[in-house]
Amino acid sequence: MRVIAGTARSLKLKTPEGMDTRPTTDRIKETLFNMLQPVIPGCYFLDLFSGSGAIGIEALSRGARAAVLVENAREACGCIRENLMFTHMDEKGTLMECDCLTAINRLEGKGVFDVIFMDPPYHHDFEKDILKRLKQSDIADEYTVIIFEAALDTDIHFVEEYGYEITKIKEYKTNKHIFVKIKRD
Repeated sequence: MRVIAGTARSLKLKTPEGMDTRPTTDRIKETLFNMLQPVIPGCYFLDLFSGSGAIGIEALSRGARAAVLVENAREACGCIRENLMFTHMDEKGTLMECDCLTAINRLEGKGVFDVIFMDPPYHHDFEKDILKRLKQSDIADEYTVIIFEAALDTDIHFVEEYGYEITKIKEYKTNKHIFVKIKRD
């Protein structure tokens, strides 16, 4: 796995051993960032369920002002630290070693994120808990681009009842990215 574009282009990233993480393939990462490119330069980026940190680091490499990477698996946190240092993104990237709901609570009152990306384990409904909490939080507003990754068979009808509108869905062979925004009240 590598950084696709930007200041850290082509640098190889470490990934945690085992099956606990699913590193995003280069092709999917490139497609995702092609869709996000208009909002990445200068943005404040939140990467939930960060794994190796590849998504947050890609955002920083492409010009994000700052990124917060959230992960609670010890081995994955070690990879993120190494990847941030190796890519020289450790000054702009902050690792929070905790679960995502705790991170959201700790980030409140510190500003609104422009982009929030989450890649939770599939089929555990973690995205539901996070979206509920984000709707109540001050770290996201109606301008925040929120993307979550899910298995292709994941039912996403809950999104609208949680107060979001789906702006885009991009399907791949085995998963999909769902782009949502908070509905204005």
